[in-house]
Amino acid sequence: MSRSGEGAVPAEPVLLGVRHHGPGSARAVRAALEQTAPRAVLIEGPPEADALVPLAGHPEMRPPVALLAHVRDAPGRSAFWPLAEFSPEWVALRWALEREVPVRFIDLPAAHSLATSEPGPEPGPEPGPEPGPELGAGATPEPPEEAPGGGPATAPGSPGAALRTDPLGALARAAGYDDAEAWWEDVVEHRTAGGPGVADALAPFAAVAEAMATLRETYGDGGHPEDPVREAHMRLRVRAARREFGDRVAVVCGAWHVPALARRTTVTADRRLLTGLPKAKVELTWVPWTHRRLSRHSGYGAGIASPGWYGHLFRVPDRPVTRWLTKAAGLLRAEDYAVSPAHVIEAVRLAEGLAAVRGRPLPGLAETTDAIRAVMGDGSDVPAALIHDRLVVGDALGEVPDGAPAVPLQRDLTRTARALRLKPEAAEREVELDLRKETDAGRSRLLHRLRLLGIPWGEPVRSRATTGTFRETWRLRWEPELSVKVAEAGIWGTTVRSAATAKAEADAGAATALAEVTAVAESCLLAALPDALPQVMRVLADRAALDTDVGRLARALPALVRAVRYGDVRGTDGAALREVAAGLAERIFVGLPPACAGLDADAATEMRDHLDATHRAVTLLSRPETIGGGGAVESVEAAAG
Repeated sequence: MSRSGEGAVPAEPVLLGVRHHGPGSARAVRAALEQTAPRAVLIEGPPEADALVPLAGHPEMRPPVALLAHVRDAPGRSAFWPLAEFSPEWVALRWALEREVPVRFIDLPAAHSLATSEPGPEPGPEPGPEPGPELGAGATPEPPEEAPGGGPATAPGSPGAALRTDPLGALARAAGYDDAEAWWEDVVEHRTAGGPGVADALAPFAAVAEAMATLRETYGDGGHPEDPVREAHMRLRVRAARREFGDRVAVVCGAWHVPALARRTTVTADRRLLTGLPKAKVELTWVPWTHRRLSRHSGYGAGIASPGWYGHLFRVPDRPVTRWLTKAAGLLRAEDYAVSPAHVIEAVRLAEGLAAVRGRPLPGLAETTDAIRAVMGDGSDVPAALIHDRLVVGDALGEVPDGAPAVPLQRDLTRTARALRLKPEAAEREVELDLRKETDAGRSRLLHRLRLLGIPWGEPVRSRATTGTFRETWRLRWEPELSVKVAEAGIWGTTVRSAATAKAEADAGAATALAEVTAVAESCLLAALPDALPQVMRVLADRAALDTDVGRLARALPALVRAVRYGDVRGTDGAALREVAAGLAERIFVGLPPACAGLDADAATEMRDHLDATHRAVTLLSRPETIGGGGAVESVEAAAG
C-alpha cells in the first residue's frame, strides 16, 4: 500500500493519515481526494455505520454530529464517533457523497468493541475501540483525564501507564517546541494548500507517514494493545475494497495507523487476531454533538483544546487572525465592553508582532488571546475568559434529520419538543415559564417527565421574579449524552408520558422510605401523570400508615403539601393527596410530644428543623382554599412550646 500515492492514478491504495478534528488535515484530505479521484473512500469508523452514510448528505444534517452505537438490550453500553465540519473524516464523507463515490467504514465493528467493554458503575458512554495514540482518535472515551496527544491517559502505576505515547508531543519536542498545539499550528494549520500537482497534495501525508513510522518503530503500539486487532480488521476491509473497486481507493485514518496499514501481512495472520472476539447486537444512529464536548476539558480523550478556533480556521482560511479579532470585538461589544475598530487594528498588530518575536510563521491562538487581553481587555483576564468560552470552545450544536434511526421514545420527544417550540441548545440558558399559559405548562410537564426518567435536559432553579406556584424557572442545556439516556429510558414506554408513568409507578414500588414515595407523588403532579397517581397514592397511604417515626413523617410532609399546591395550580384533582397529607399532619401532632423527650443538643436541633418545616407545611395545608380545618397550626405551635 502506498503511503503517499505518487502519480496521478495511484497503483495501490492511498493512505491519508490525519489528525482527527484537524482543519489542516481536512483541507489536505479534500485536496488529495480531488487530485487522486479514488473509486472508493474508506474511513476509520464502525462498519455498521455504512447504512447511515447517505444521511450525511441530507440537507438537514449539520455538524457537529456523532455516530452513536449502543448495545440493543443495554443502551448504556455505548460509544460515540464525533465529527465536526473540520474533521477530515467528515470532509471525506461529504466529498464522496457529492460525487457518488462509495464510502466504507473499516474500523473494528462496534459489535465487538462494545461486547468487550466493561460497563462502569453507572450507565454511560463506553469507550468503544479505545483510541490509539494517533493525532486524535475515533470513538470517544470518558476517562478521568486525557493524554495531550488525544489518547486517554492511564492512571499512574497502572499497567501500560508508562508506555502510553503522545506522538504529537514527541514530534513537537523533536522540532524544539514545548507546546505540541503550537507546533501543530505552525506546521499544519498555518500551511496553505499546495499547488495543483498530485505530489503537492500528497506531500504532507508522506511526511506524516514517515514520522509515524519512526514513532511506531520506537514505541510499538504506544501502550494500546488493542490497536493490532483494530488494524488487522482495517487491513482486511482494505483488501475487500480493493477486490470490489480495484486499487484506486483512499483510506482516511488516524496517522498512527498508517504504518500498520502499509505493512505487508497475510490474510491468515490478520484473521487469526480477530478469532474468538465476543460479539453483541448493536444499533447505530446519528445524534447531535457539540463543540463543548469536542473540547478536551470535557473529558473527551480525542478532543482538541479549541474547537471554535479550529472551526474558524477551516471556514476562514483567508486573513483568519483579522476576522477572528473582529468577531471577538463584536462579542465583547455585545457584552457592553467599549471596543472600537481601533482596538481591532491594534490587536492585529500586536498579535503579528508577538508571532514575529516568538518565531512563528503566523499568529496563533496564543497570540490572539494575548492581544485580546492586552488591547481589548486592558490587561484583564475576564474578557479573555469570555472569548475562550464563547468563541475558542463555543456552543455549536449539530442537527440530524428526522429520518435518522431512533428509538420511539426519541421520536416522541422530538415531536413534543417541536410542538412546544422547545429547541435543544448547547448553550446554557434560563427560561421563565408561566403555568397559566398552555404552552409554558406543556413545557413544564415535558421537563418534569424527563427528569423523572433520568433525562436532565433542564434543572429547576429558584425564580428571581416571584415565589408563586404559577411560575417556574428552568436552566436548560442539551448534552449529547442525553441521547443515550433517552435510549435507556425507552424500556419504560414509547412516549414520554407513558414512559414517565411506568417509571413513576416502579419508583414508588421500589421506594424504601416514606419521603421517597412523597417525592414520587410530587413528581407525578408536577409532570401531570394522572395514570400513575392511583398506584403511587396506594403505596403512599400504606407506607404512611406503617411509619411511626415522627422525624420521617416530618420530612415527608413538606413535599406532600407542595404536591397539593402544585395540583391546585395545574388543575389536577388532589383530593386523595390532601387526605393523606391531613392524616400525616395529624399523626405528627400526636407523636410530637413524646418524640421531643430526652433529646440531646444535636437531636433537638434536627427536630427543631423538622418542626419548622412542618409548621410551614401545615400553614399552607390549613388554608381554606387548600384544605379544610383551622386548628392545625395551633396544634403545632402548642407542641413546639
